[in-house]
Amino acid sequence: MALLALLDGGPSHGFDLKRRYDSLLGQEHELKYGQVYSTLRRLERDGLAAGLGLEAGAGADRKVYAITPAGVFELDSWLDTASLPSPRRDDIFARVVLALASGRSAERVLDAHQRVFLDRMRVLTASRNSADPIDRLAADYEVAHLEADLRWIELAAVRLASGQQPIKPAAEGAPQ
Repeated sequence: MALLALLDGGPSHGFDLKRRYDSLLGQEHELKYGQVYSTLRRLERDGLAAGLGLEAGAGADRKVYAITPAGVFELDSWLDTASLPSPRRDDIFARVVLALASGRSAERVLDAHQRVFLDRMRVLTASRNSADPIDRLAADYEVAHLEADLRWIELAAVRLASGQQPIKPAAEGAPQ
């Protein structure tokens, strides 16, 4: 969808799409050239993008792609559809559950994350005022998520301290 959104700004080839993607989202979500070109081929195969021909470049000729009307429809549908987070795929949740399942201290996991998250919030808060608008939005988004994660960490710590053991550790010698 990111490549469709970038193509919506006008026809482009893979090299320029990757460069634009990296400038907007690449700090957290690395995109490899192979992903760009395989995705462009899939978008073309599915009728969401069309190849417009080759453009001479400094090296090899580059295929230029444009979004199709079907691609615009798909992009609009994706942008207009909310996505819910998946807590069971979240790294902290998984680590806590696996610590409990293996008989290790979930509190250690929670404490380590709490320290790292608080440090990250301090860095983000200090850098927001001097950041460009996109980086400021990214920092605000990350701080909001860190605040929510910190609230969950506090809740989990209270539940674990009260003796509410959500899972029993694996028995010794039991198949893993």
